[in-house]
Amino acid sequence: MSATADLLVEPDRLAAELDHADPPTLLDVRWRLTGPPGREDYAAGHLPGAVFVDLDTELCGRPGAAGRHPLPDPAALQAALRAAGVRAGHPVVVYDGGDGMSAARAWWTLRWAGHRQVRVLHGGYPAWTAAGLPVDTDVPAPAPGDVTVAPGALPVLDAARAARLAAAEPGVLLDVRAEPRYFGEHEPVDPVAGHVPGAVNLPAPEYVTQGRFPDADALRERFAAAGVDAGAPVGAYCGSGVTAAQAVLALHLAGRADAALYVGSWSEWVADPDRPVATGGTSGR
Repeated sequence: MSATADLLVEPDRLAAELDHADPPTLLDVRWRLTGPPGREDYAAGHLPGAVFVDLDTELCGRPGAAGRHPLPDPAALQAALRAAGVRAGHPVVVYDGGDGMSAARAWWTLRWAGHRQVRVLHGGYPAWTAAGLPVDTDVPAPAPGDVTVAPGALPVLDAARAARLAAAEPGVLLDVRAEPRYFGEHEPVDPVAGHVPGAVNLPAPEYVTQGRFPDADALRERFAAAGVDAGAPVGAYCGSGVTAAQAVLALHLAGRADAALYVGSWSEWVADPDRPVATGGTSGR
């Protein structure tokens, strides 16, 4: 199976899989940074059989000094996934409202937790409805799953490791936020604008468009232009580790399954006033 087929699934392929006797477990993880909660979208219509899982409260820990979307408590994550019907060794498909960010963070979280068989619906809910496929408002009651969360299956950066990677040669720490945030010109969410010293800016729209990725060759070319060397360490961060999870997914599609996520991201970095903040800097364009 190709890397793309192992990570993404198109609507028509998923529809065919859902007709099987033992279909994939579907998780609806629609989310917006400023609300309202995605549960309202789920109630209005979702893929048949999908279970809603909340990014803020079930897939992440409580916001604080570790960032706005820190790692979840493994036991709490396991309970949430089991309640959603996630089974050990059974495939999972996650989808969101179309930008691909919360689905990528859900994908990353399940992979980090040791569940390898998880894919993202390419294009999310809008791609499903645009294909004329059915939606439902019934709320399923899945049989409890038996997944066991085993943290650490994907590499994670903390602040110290992120700083070292940003300063490393030829390693690269990608900052995937919009340019004004990176350059220190504007910060709409966190209390300080700027970036981790040495990080390279590669805004998300440079490698993903409305939740859809180009082919692997195009991704490799784009990341290479930003300084990502095939043999050197690479990591990504954003505001709180959601958009950066999408960057890690893109890096996986490009063949970099070793890409690390700085989960706490900028919201953790600036929680400590002793950490240095850079402005200006290097664009990956």
